[in-house]
Amino acid sequence: MFQDIKVEEWIQQKDHKTITLIDVRSPSEYRDSTIPGSLNIPVFNDEERAEIGTLYKQVSVEAAKERGLEIMSAKLPSFIRQFKEIEGDKAVFCWRGGMRSRTAATVLSLMDIHVKRIQGGIKAYRKLVVDTLAHTRMDMEAVVLHGFTGTGKTEILQQLKSEGYPVLDLEKLSGHRGSIFGHIGLPSHNQKTFDAHFYESLRELSHSPYVLLEAESKRIGKVVLPEFLMEKKEGGTAIILQLPMEQRVAQILKDYHPEQHKEACIQAFQRIKERIHTPVAAEIANCLKEDSFAEAVRLLLVHYYDPKYDHSARLYDENKQIVVHAQNTKEAAEHIKSILQQRFH
Repeated sequence: MFQDIKVEEWIQQKDHKTITLIDVRSPSEYRDSTIPGSLNIPVFNDEERAEIGTLYKQVSVEAAKERGLEIMSAKLPSFIRQFKEIEGDKAVFCWRGGMRSRTAATVLSLMDIHVKRIQGGIKAYRKLVVDTLAHTRMDMEAVVLHGFTGTGKTEILQQLKSEGYPVLDLEKLSGHRGSIFGHIGLPSHNQKTFDAHFYESLRELSHSPYVLLEAESKRIGKVVLPEFLMEKKEGGTAIILQLPMEQRVAQILKDYHPEQHKEACIQAFQRIKERIHTPVAAEIANCLKEDSFAEAVRLLLVHYYDPKYDHSARLYDENKQIVVHAQNTKEAAEHIKSILQQRFH
């Protein structure tokens, strides 16, 4: 038979060895939120789950179980084959560690495929995440990248992370770039998904003396950042990036690909055009319509984003600011590495 394992036990074990987690819920449940790094091998797809749920509510528990057994029996060979292809230790989970994960673990055990089951399922994991974040205090120092829109802060963080620097990429964790255009071309995450990835990221960075992050507002897309992170950010060391206007425009075109998302860009612009001087707003709208994206970006920077940044920058302590002048993001990253070397080594 299979063995139940608590979420806390799984977390302790995964620090020392690889355990592949398999979410056996339906694809839509998996997309909504799951334990980071898990695979999805569903016992029932979305249509099957809906059918069984209807039987459960409108007919009887027994009818739902019989239909579930019928569906599961038909897909058993494929289900077992997918698990056989996964090497090493495995653990399954569903919403509450109930019928679906129990069925999966039992069937696999009968076929001599040994898996563990996460006790309490994703509900228990979610509770652990929420409780932990509610009592978290970041001990490491925050080094916060500031700068006008288009200075490549996210790209720099990603480069530094690839080189092993301790980075908290809030835009990646939220699936949003933080502006009115920030959702374009990205799968925005909900709060549950953000919290899970944020929790895992903090665990990975727990022994670092500092963490690099971007200066974000409290809300990014669909998610709200925890208060302790906002306090850490506001009290951190600010690195102010300054890049030439043409480089910033090129960076935004590279990040957003407006030629591929023209309609989404136009729709997003409609939400802010009333905040821009009417003749300028009309010119930006025409540039977007005529595919003159570089000029549209330049006008947005000069007449909307740069004035907004000037206002918010005044909120930070000038004595804790380090200004970095660079021609491009690669040069800026080298400057930042030098600053970190001097400060933490």
